[in-house]
Amino acid sequence: MGNNILLTGGLGYIGSHTAVELILAGYEPIILDNLANSKVEVLDQIEKITQKKIPFFQGDVRDEEALQSIFSAHAIQGVIHFAALKSVGDSVLQPLSYFDVNVGGLTQLLKSMQKFRVEKLIFSSSCTVYGQPTDGWAVSESTPLQEPTSPYGRTKRMNEEMIHDICQTSRLSAVFLRYFNPVGAHPSGLIGELPLGVPANLVPFLTQTVAGKRDALTIFGNDYSTPDGTCIRDYIHVVDLAKAHVGALGFETIPHHPEIFNVGTGKGSSVLEVISAFERATGMKVPYEIGPKRQGDVMAVFANAQKISEKLQWNPQYSLEDMMEHAWNWEKNQN
Repeated sequence: MGNNILLTGGLGYIGSHTAVELILAGYEPIILDNLANSKVEVLDQIEKITQKKIPFFQGDVRDEEALQSIFSAHAIQGVIHFAALKSVGDSVLQPLSYFDVNVGGLTQLLKSMQKFRVEKLIFSSSCTVYGQPTDGWAVSESTPLQEPTSPYGRTKRMNEEMIHDICQTSRLSAVFLRYFNPVGAHPSGLIGELPLGVPANLVPFLTQTVAGKRDALTIFGNDYSTPDGTCIRDYIHVVDLAKAHVGALGFETIPHHPEIFNVGTGKGSSVLEVISAFERATGMKVPYEIGPKRQGDVMAVFANAQKISEKLQWNPQYSLEDMMEHAWNWEKNQN
């Protein structure tokens, strides 16, 4: 496979880290981003880490002309599709925006890929497609999908179904990476999660609280049927997640069958355990309060990550303490 890889949403949190890992692996990333949830300065930081110039197009994945100009100018060999709205809570409040961007964006991308005969797609999916598992908290790729608990989860499920249907009648080779909960930042401290406005995710809200930008971290519910009453998630270091994309690019799929990989550590951590890991890693105290449960949240879910380990020889390298330490170093660089 050739070297030019289009990253839609490539200046976002996961996209930016993946751009770095692609360059380290010998690929040439080309980035499309509309800067709705990212900043153009991230491009400079990626180039600082990698010492390489990266082609960047400011545009929207729903814009046929923007895609046409990229596919015409570069011999794109594969696409990693990150561009999407991603907040579970926001999706409950404004579902139409989520269908427009997440479903409409993928539709336009697939049309352009077909037109330019680009046949390799790595799709940024999510563990939200599993809903709340009914048979234990650990989910494998063959776990039956439950009804999504949010419009966000529903868009990811629809995206997977769209790609699956297109694979049936075309030469498209697709890999779905079902992410669990990406956290942390690049060890250099130069790139990390950059939420615009109030963070919707636990770790950036936590680091902003400790940095004094927020009054207190709210834990949404402490009476779940979990060991300490708080929600359990599988937290994965964003650099480990980025490396999974590089591995997926080199994977040969069976014709007409998208391949699915869970990307997680295989271990669940509760909200209180994340707070404890942060305090151990940094020596800082986290002020928190208990609030009501949040609509759309599942109680507990974590990955069975055996398949990705066996088929891609991918295993996470970073611990929960590493994730917290790197997230805190990144936060300190924002002040």
